Amino acid sequence: MLDQPLTLPCGAVLPNRLAKAAMTEGLADPLGRPTAELGRLYRVWGAGGCGLLLSGNVQVDGDHLERPGKVILDRPADGATIDALRRWTGAAKAGGAQFWAQISHAGRQTMKPVNPHPKAPSAVKLGLPGGQFGEPVALTEAEITDLIARFASAAHSCREGGFDGAQIHAAHGYLISQFLSPRSNQRTDQWGGSLENRARFLRAVVKAVRAAVGAQFALSVKLNSADFQKGGFAFEDSQTVAGWLADDGVDLIEISGGTYEQPRLLGIEGLEPVEQPGVKASTLAREAYFVDFALAMKEAVKVPLMVTGGFRSRAAMEEALTRGAADVIGLGRPLCVEPDGAARILAGADSLPRAENGLGLFPAWLSVLKAVPALRAIDGFAGQFWFYAQINALGRTGQTAPERSVFAAFREVEWGNRRWLSERAAAIAHR
Repeated sequence: MLDQPLTLPCGAVLPNRLAKAAMTEGLADPLGRPTAELGRLYRVWGAGGCGLLLSGNVQVDGDHLERPGKVILDRPADGATIDALRRWTGAAKAGGAQFWAQISHAGRQTMKPVNPHPKAPSAVKLGLPGGQFGEPVALTEAEITDLIARFASAAHSCREGGFDGAQIHAAHGYLISQFLSPRSNQRTDQWGGSLENRARFLRAVVKAVRAAVGAQFALSVKLNSADFQKGGFAFEDSQTVAGWLADDGVDLIEISGGTYEQPRLLGIEGLEPVEQPGVKASTLAREAYFVDFALAMKEAVKVPLMVTGGFRSRAAMEEALTRGAADVIGLGRPLCVEPDGAARILAGADSLPRAENGLGLFPAWLSVLKAVPALRAIDGFAGQFWFYAQINALGRTGQTAPERSVFAAFREVEWGNRRWLSERAAAIAHR
């Protein structure tokens, strides 16, 4: 089934069942506009065999970035921005893939150098050490209404800029995910409390985006199967919300899971014990983290599902499709190492690389330090910087840089973040 097309409810046709999942790029210019580097990156990925490409976070608020260097659409796009978007989407779609924009707001997961006091549903600080994230401030009713309009405006600009669809990011602990979780959403008004109220923001965004882009534009939501945290967004909640999203007319739901505090999306452990939702485990789930949740969700939701997280072997991908656990397989980190990995799988390759197994900040002789939860989390996140460096290399040269060490990648990304924030401050001052 991997090479079979999929027709979505809106009429859009995905050429095959493999998708390049959203991954952070950090290659926009200081005003948040797409660059030639982004075009080069997505031209490479677009030629790599996936039928669908999802962008990294396109931010609806320049003061709430998932990381520096993001594409920002926090106002109606002007002509220069639309032209830059069209160059980006044209490069991505040159190989025949669909290209969708992932639209997002980081909320309290905004890093302190970007915003020391980010807005969030409630003033509940992120439970991570190191002081990288500031003290959040609860959104007002007027600010919530404005944010709904910002999501719709960004989606409209994406359609004008040549995207084939949009994905609303409601997972991984970003703003909409924060609204869904009773741990981070402690409001007592219409936006908090019951699940219906906690899902109100997401559903309002979906409704506003659909009105802004029309019925033929593909509309997806990325949703946590669970937060994997005690007192967080649970699988039973996720099933219910997915049913509501089906009623609201979304075309595809991507199933993932976890937050910065409990990064199950990366297959690594957070600082607290993992809260295991009551879903029967399968042997397939040893490779694909969220496939069992998707299989259980399929029983209640009749919308096509995309499952991302852990897939490496062709056998597991085919099994997920044939069992009905997924309609689309999302691939992420392997495509930072082998950008043509989807084409290899479609041509019969048995598996994709699992480069993360050999990555870490600590050398082998210091591996005992990973017994400390905080150091284990730091080591896991540091490994992600190596993948950021691969994305940087693909954007700037069209080639990967597998020889880069984790420490060198960490320094490269951190220096690039600081430089971009400095350049952005100067660009805004002269706008």
